[in-house]
Amino acid sequence: MTHWFHRNPLKATAPVPFNYYGVVTGPAASKICSDLRSSRARLLELFTDLNCNPQMMKNAADSYFSLLQGFINSLDESTQESKLRYIQNFKWTDTLQGQVPSAQQDAVFELISMGFNVALWYTKYASRLAGKENITEDEAKEVHRSLKVAAGIFKHLKESHIPKLITPAEKGRDLEARLIEAYIIQCQAEAQEVTIARAIELKHAPVLIAALAYETANFYQKADHALSSLEPAYSAKWRKYLHLKMCFYTAYAYCYHGQTLLASDKCGEAIRSLQEAEKFYAKAEALCKEYGETKGPGPTVKPSGHLFFRKLGNLVKNTLEKCQRENGFMLNPNQKKW
Repeated sequence: MTHWFHRNPLKATAPVPFNYYGVVTGPAASKICSDLRSSRARLLELFTDLNCNPQMMKNAADSYFSLLQGFINSLDESTQESKLRYIQNFKWTDTLQGQVPSAQQDAVFELISMGFNVALWYTKYASRLAGKENITEDEAKEVHRSLKVAAGIFKHLKESHIPKLITPAEKGRDLEARLIEAYIIQCQAEAQEVTIARAIELKHAPVLIAALAYETANFYQKADHALSSLEPAYSAKWRKYLHLKMCFYTAYAYCYHGQTLLASDKCGEAIRSLQEAEKFYAKAEALCKEYGETKGPGPTVKPSGHLFFRKLGNLVKNTLEKCQRENGFMLNPNQKKW
């Protein structure tokens, strides 16, 4: 089963020379600065390299972050911070607010911003892989794993590093709690989409699929709520995506709940459940159109033409027709027709 995920753009950054004439002395220190410069450039290069895989990304990120730790933590393993923490100014743009950069003279800000981009890369890698036709079981597992890694990075940044910033995160910017939370929940929701697709392929019980779909819809609703107080000019397109996915998986939940009711010969209740599925599918379809027309960060696509969307429409239609046929068979002249 192919998937479609909304993605915000990567953060951009200004070059950092790591040249500290008069401060850094000796060949060993100069070598570290040179390695920092080259490992940072390598990591930035991989963000846009379509041939990059998770192992390449992990190796490059580990290489840079291990060197950057010398600018954050004291080398004598004490609890004190490094004397180099505030020596360099770092500039990064924002995923929502475009080319307006934020700058802090703080190596922790660099660690968080670069880590944020690494997490974004994992989400984009998962999206590319999930969008393939005839995705294999191993590829589906890779998508699921990548989204879990991304969620873990976002969560780690939020809990362990962002609180250490001397200058608090600006409102509406990437490092603010509301945005980080939305990214975390979106990753969890998309990972569960992969689980649902796998459950459908393995023909698991409809009651299980309905429960997973309902939980996924709730994830998307929570992510949308996290963004509700942001400036619409920046968040409108992203929120359209979260809202349409919430409606989409609510329709899924009603559809498979209807199948469960039908299996228990509760045809009337099954029909009502499928009618609810139709309503939410229609809402999702309208939101797909609105998403395509909404300006803002993210791709310009028509989700309603995507295979994952069309398949649900056919499933709801066919299941409702089946319920209505079964209901007709079960009725006798003394029963009230639905």
